[in-house]
Amino acid sequence: MRNLIAVAFVEPVAEGLEFPRDDWPLHLTLVKFDVVKFDVVKFGAVEPREEAGTEPEPDAPASVDPLAERIATLMADPVTAALGCRLSVDGEAGFGRAGSIPVNLIEPSEELQFLHNELVRIVEQLPGRISTPAYTLEGYRPHVSHHGDKRLQQGDTFALDRIALVDMAPDGGHATRRILKLWTEDPA
Repeated sequence: MRNLIAVAFVEPVAEGLEFPRDDWPLHLTLVKFDVVKFDVVKFGAVEPREEAGTEPEPDAPASVDPLAERIATLMADPVTAALGCRLSVDGEAGFGRAGSIPVNLIEPSEELQFLHNELVRIVEQLPGRISTPAYTLEGYRPHVSHHGDKRLQQGDTFALDRIALVDMAPDGGHATRRILKLWTEDPA
């Protein structure tokens, strides 16, 4: 299984950026999911692959990740439609076990909820599972977790201008995270 997550970064990031699991740039989670490897050669097919068949083609560049590319292709339309949407920061709350994770809630937004719903719909069609089903669709509570001194303030606004697909265990290791695909708003 691949552990992936779609997020909107609030801080500047770059595609391919790898960072420690406990030092994320500020971000808004869109959907977290696990996916089994599937045959990306059969366009549109989502058939599980045999483990021996998961190696890239011999003439494919080593940096090509067919699974990530296929998922990014499926997500591209709703993500690019959401780019530029402005969001407002609401008050603080505590998430996680006993409310121990400080977060800033994001004010409800039709555009953000639509993006979340579309990404959930796409992920549900993949072979795998949504890691936190209770926090999707009607249970979705958009927020940005604090990271040390890094945090947003109530009343701040930001644009969805850096939406990414992130690998939660690049190369099978869980110590870091890697941005596999980054969609950015054109500064036109």
